[in-house]
Formats: sequence, C-alpha cells, structure tokens
Amino acid sequence: MLRDPAVTPHYPVTGRAFGLAILVLSGLQLMVVLDGTVVIFALPRLQEEMGLSSAGSAWTVTSYGLTFAGLMLLGGRLGDSFGRKRMLISGVAVFTVASLLCGLAQAEWMLLAARALQGAGAAIAAPTAFALVATTFAPGKARNQAVAILGSMVGVGSVGGLVVGGALTEVSWRWIFLINVPIGALIIAGAVATLSDTAHQRTTLDVRGALLGTIACAAIVFGATEGPQLGWDSPYIIGALVGGLLLLIVFVLLERRVDSPLLPWSLFDRRDRIATFLLIFLAGGMLGAMTFFVAQFLQNVLGYSPLTAGLAAIPFTVGIGIGGALASKLALLVAPRWLLLVASAVLACGLAFASTLKGDVDYFTILLPLLVVIGFGVGVAMVLAPICVLVGVPAADIGPLAAVGQMFMNLATPIAIGLFTPIAASRTLAVGGVVGVPATDMTELEIDALGNGYTLVLFCCALLALLIGAVALTLRYTPAQLAEAQHAEKEAQLG
Repeated sequence: MLRDPAVTPHYPVTGRAFGLAILVLSGLQLMVVLDGTVVIFALPRLQEEMGLSSAGSAWTVTSYGLTFAGLMLLGGRLGDSFGRKRMLISGVAVFTVASLLCGLAQAEWMLLAARALQGAGAAIAAPTAFALVATTFAPGKARNQAVAILGSMVGVGSVGGLVVGGALTEVSWRWIFLINVPIGALIIAGAVATLSDTAHQRTTLDVRGALLGTIACAAIVFGATEGPQLGWDSPYIIGALVGGLLLLIVFVLLERRVDSPLLPWSLFDRRDRIATFLLIFLAGGMLGAMTFFVAQFLQNVLGYSPLTAGLAAIPFTVGIGIGGALASKLALLVAPRWLLLVASAVLACGLAFASTLKGDVDYFTILLPLLVVIGFGVGVAMVLAPICVLVGVPAADIGPLAAVGQMFMNLATPIAIGLFTPIAASRTLAVGGVVGVPATDMTELEIDALGNGYTLVLFCCALLALLIGAVALTLRYTPAQLAEAQHAEKEAQLG
C-alpha cells in the first residue's frame, strides 16, 4: 500500500518516549526474552515434582525455542500482511493463554505442548516490536529513546530471567509461567489503547516452508534427545532422524521454487556472509548449551537453590556486557576476524577449565571470575557477528538479514541442547550414575557422575569455541566495513 508523499505521517508519540507505548513494546520484548531463560533454574524442581526425565527437561527448553525460531520469519510476514498491531495483540494473546496452560499443566506432555504454543505466540508477536517503533514514535529524540529502551531489554531480560526465575521457583515453578498472564493482559490492553497499526499489503506467506523447516529440526532434535532412552536402534529414533534429514532436503528444494521464500537465496550470495551465519549458529548453540548445563551443575551438583543459582550466574551477564562494549569500540580499529579469534580462544580456555570442575569448587575464588571471563568472550562474539552479517547490505535489506541472523541464533539453542543432552546422559551412565532421577534422591557418587556428564558438555562447548575461531579466520571484513554496517544498522532502526 503506497502512502501519499504529501500526507504528513501521524505519530502518536512526538515528545519523550517514556510512556505507555514504550512500556507495551519493551514489556513484550522483555517477556519473550525472559521466557527463553526463566525456566532453566526451575528444571530441578520440575524433575522432582513432575517426574521429568532428562530428555523431558531438555524439551522444556527446546520446545519453546524450536517454535519461536522456526516460525519467527513467518511471524514477521504475518505482520506485513495483516497489520503489525493486530499481529502483536494476537501473538501476545496466544502467548498468554499458553503461559496459563504451562502453569496449570499436570503432565509432561501438557507442559511441553504448552511451551511449544508459547514459542509460536512469541514468534508472531516479537518481530513486530521494532517495526511498531517506527510508526509509533516520531523521528528524532522520541524514536532514539524508544530504540535504546527496546534494545536494552535483551540485557535486562538475560539477567532478570535468571533472578526472577530463581525467585519465583522458590515459591512454585508454576509461577514462572502464571506471572505472564497478568503481564500479557496488560500488554494487550496497552497495545489497544496506544499503538497505531501499520499500512499492510497482502503478500505470499510461505507457511509450508515455515512448517517444514520447524518440523524437520524438531524431528532431528527428538531423535538425538530420546535416543539414549529409547535406544538408537529404535524404529522411532531412526525414523525421526532419517525423516528430519529428508524434510530438510525437501525444505531446501521447495524454497528454491517459492516466489517469496522465508530464506531468500540471495542472502547467501557471499562467502563471508555464509561464514558469518555459520558463526552465529555455532555461537548460539554454544551459549545455549553452556547456559543450560551450567544451571544444572549449580543446582544438582553444587546444591544451590534456584534463587542462589540465579544470583550466582549474574557475573556471566556482567562479563557479556563488558565484552560487548569493548568489542563495539575495538571493531572500528581491529579486523573482526582477530577479535573473534581472541574471543574464541578465551572461551575455549575458560570452558576447558570449567570441564574439570567438581562438586567442591569454591564460588568466589573459581566460579565467579570464570563466569566473568567466559561471559566476556561471549559478549565479544555476540556483538561482532550480527554486525558482520550487515556489511555491504542496502538499507532495505537490513531488517530481513538481521531477522535471519536472529533466527539462526535462536534455532541453535534448542538444537544444541537436544544434541548435547544424550551426550551428558551417556557419560553419566558410563561412570555409574543414573539419569531421570532428582538430585535430592541421589547418592554422593551418583551426583559426581551427574556432574561428569555436565562437564563433558562444557568440554564439547570448548571444541565449538575453537571451531568458531576457525570460521572467524575466514572472514575478510575490515574495520571500515564494520563501521559502515554499524551506521547503516542505526539508520535502519531509526527509520
């Protein structure tokens, strides 16, 4: 739908950004980020109260991540086709109902199905937030403030998810989901009252591609996660792995023939960009798996309460902030491949050392500085990789490319957790431990075996960090190109 250039756009917010509109958009962003991590410190309680298996614990995280990442690009297209305000309200409504179902779940399958529905709601609502900033806040001071506030929600959510999840779990694990119900209702009411819908034009929706890609990844993760429990020779496991790979092949073949594919192949026309997408995927998988298994180590092996574990993990997010801030400045002076290589070396060394930890490790002398160091390496990688994706990209393509990069990042977490969970379980069983049993019911030797499984995953993450460094060395971007990409990204965000 074309807009008459003679008509002056109307912006509901023209002064300061602080008000109900930014509370709605930032509240949505915060809620979506929180729910990606808030459940991690509740998993031991879920195992204890609902009898979740080790695979079930992994699925509690991956079922949300798979639908969120797999349907995110489709969610953005829905906003373009039917109006972003309408899709935001619809997505939040789905997310809120799913949160209620999670909180009321009485069986493992009910919880996992509701978590998948949560991810679908987030995938519909989340892509509209930044787009609505451009139609709600007038260019200049108001929009600048709105973009800054919205961007900060990722950091706030990362820390908040750890602390809030731990605190609510102390009361009941159900509250980490039920708390979303009043928040979701307030966001919907605020959106109806303050946000303006965008002009929209019906476009081709690649629903088939979104479903094929999501189901293919889910099948592969199912096969890898359930393999140790059902047996690798089980027809269900073989069927899931083979079927998932076949669906991926079908997805690629069909996407090449779709007029408006979810993943336009023109985005993969440069070797450096392909390498950057691979780097983002590897970094996302390493971060997701590391966070998941460190959380289990803190509670099941060290015996921390959910709240104590959440507070203990805060230095990790502090390290991410320090690394990210330093990387954004050094990127203007040093080629990104060298910065990423240093970050991967720091991560590899930190994670390799972490893989040697036992249940008697001291927090203040060992864990705290180790978490800061590892967080620093993650922060450098997480800032540089998304900027590298945007090098040499026209302003009109920045949004779609950034969305694809975010999709790869979010999709990597459930896949990595799904693949590493059976590795941890196999290691635990091999050294005389048990899986699928709450740590409170284990002997000291069994807890040690459980810790062996967790730390083996950290060693695998160290190998991933080395692979990230190897991929980074192939990048040919210069500091000048990154500076230009940073400027273009800010211009695109500010409209």
